[in-house]
Amino acid sequence: MATGSATADASLLDTIRQAMAYTRLIGGRFNPAVAALVREWGFNEAAPISAPPDPARLLELLAAMPGHQQIDWVPGRLVSPAGGWAIDLGGFAKGLAVDRAINLLREAGIENAIVNAGGDLRAMGRRNGRAWRVGIRHPRRPGVIGGIDIDGDESVFTSGDYERFFEYQGLRYHHILDPETGYPAVGAVSLTVIAGNGARADASATALFVAGPGEWPELAEALGIELVMLVAGDGHLEMTAAMAKRVMLENPDEMRIVIVDKP
Repeated sequence: MATGSATADASLLDTIRQAMAYTRLIGGRFNPAVAALVREWGFNEAAPISAPPDPARLLELLAAMPGHQQIDWVPGRLVSPAGGWAIDLGGFAKGLAVDRAINLLREAGIENAIVNAGGDLRAMGRRNGRAWRVGIRHPRRPGVIGGIDIDGDESVFTSGDYERFFEYQGLRYHHILDPETGYPAVGAVSLTVIAGNGARADASATALFVAGPGEWPELAEALGIELVMLVAGDGHLEMTAAMAKRVMLENPDEMRIVIVDKP
């Protein structure tokens, strides 16, 4: 928890700097300084969550949360005029770790590999002369909603409301918070991105999930992300035309699919 400033080793500071760079690109849909809100909701705690936090407390934390423009970088330290904030790299660090693993494999002379971090992955090369085939988890029932072939070097990352959540008075509250409201993002139940590297795919999947149905295409275009598929709360799918050519849905006749012309 930072109280105006914090020190860290060069590697961690560089990771934070890269994460905050995505905040500059994405705007309010992605902000690693959301950690205090995540803690208030209790999503990183082992104990079960019984109810949402006090709304007044969430407003206090939102007011204290700095944006990228409020964080300054000095040698070995990050500084902000706001106190009592913290960094959560959950929407970025996994992608960066996958990228670093792929780079280490390349340095070791390995040309064909897949690095899977809990379902989010990056693959390079081929598997026994064939494209890597990866499944996209169905957000509401066992099994996959579809599959994607990867031939070359691509990352496939999915943000969903099914990993960490609790239910209260008939509503589901999940761990992907909207940095602009302090509450779990609404509208989407999962969103999958294919991008060239894991860090970009990870941050983009989080931000586009937060943007939600109907709103994500404009942000995806701004980010230069061409391969996106969203599963909405009512079960319909939204995807780019490029993704529609790539994803092999398990039961397409049972789904309402909206193809987005842009990006």
